[in-house]
Amino acid sequence: MIELQHVRKSYDDGTSWAVADTSFTVEEGELLGLIGESGCGKTTTLKMINRLEEPSSGLISIAGKNVMERNPQELRRNIGYVFQGIGLFPHYSVAENVAAVPRLLQWDETRIRQRCQETLDMVGLPLEEYGERLPSQMSGGQQQRVGVARALAAQPDVILMDEPFGALDPVTRAELQEEFKRIQATLNLTVIMVTHDMTEALLMADRIAVMKGGEVLQIGTPYELLNEPAHDYVQEIVEMPRQRADRLEKLLHRSAS
Repeated sequence: MIELQHVRKSYDDGTSWAVADTSFTVEEGELLGLIGESGCGKTTTLKMINRLEEPSSGLISIAGKNVMERNPQELRRNIGYVFQGIGLFPHYSVAENVAAVPRLLQWDETRIRQRCQETLDMVGLPLEEYGERLPSQMSGGQQQRVGVARALAAQPDVILMDEPFGALDPVTRAELQEEFKRIQATLNLTVIMVTHDMTEALLMADRIAVMKGGEVLQIGTPYELLNEPAHDYVQEIVEMPRQRADRLEKLLHRSAS
């Protein structure tokens, strides 16, 4: 479980707040979508959980342990992190990229190879076929799959994702979304996924937290946000996927008639 209690972040000693008094809980095995416009504080919130950013005040805990009382490097090795830029080591093979964190954790080589095989199989890139390739020899979608495999390699219970599918073409993006949801359910992973795409959040998340101006305006299930928006901004951002769905429905009916 991930818990934030009255978390705040300022870069100017409190003159303004990138994240203002944010509190929420993510239950074990839940995928929380964190959505909002650029600059609303969602990525800063994500980075404070694994201490890439330090909170100005408040409490962040994972499995009941205050993250500020843990060694930052040790903390990050036990949290999977997937982001849009992928961030693979360009001169490492696929297998070496996936093995990077287990090697830091000093796993033995037999266990590392077995885990590389398991995680690459999960994302549809068999070790025997793709393990020796360099990232430059793979498509963007394949690289993103390697990024997911690398995040899963050390068997973390928590995964943080920052716009993980944003740079992909629509078909590849949809495939990876479905693949990741299957993996998340199978492994019972606790996930926070930052996205600016409300449709993606509605389709993938168990609950969605909507942020604006550093504040969480509403947290709820996709059904609750669509049918019971508690703020004008929430109403605004759920209206776009609803309008698109309506337009598609009209096109389908027109095609059938």
